[in-house]
Amino acid sequence: MSKTILIVDDSASIRQVVSITLKGAGYEVIEGCDGRDALSKLDGRKIHLIVSDLNMPNMDGLSFIKAAKQLPAYKFTPVIMLTTEAAESMKQQGQAIGAKAWMVKPFQPAQMLSAVSRLIMP
Repeated sequence: MSKTILIVDDSASIRQVVSITLKGAGYEVIEGCDGRDALSKLDGRKIHLIVSDLNMPNMDGLSFIKAAKQLPAYKFTPVIMLTTEAAESMKQQGQAIGAKAWMVKPFQPAQMLSAVSRLIMP
């Protein structure tokens, strides 16, 4: 049974690169184009990991993660923030709401897969 990962990013090209990386490693991928769209995908199905951008229209990454963690089914779903933001203050905000890893774009596929395999829920 393969694991499902939700990718949330307003850049179609970033979603595509992340998706290709993850699918190549055998993961199922669901995509959301912003926080609001991604929340609509959290419909009770099992999602083993979320990879989310920070700066997005409609609903940013921090607001999305906060909202996702309010849902009982996703309370413990690990989150990787994938963003251009490298500021320590942003990282601390991310950690405070439950982000387990912080990756700065552009990312290395090997680095992404290593973080995913470390964090993905059984």
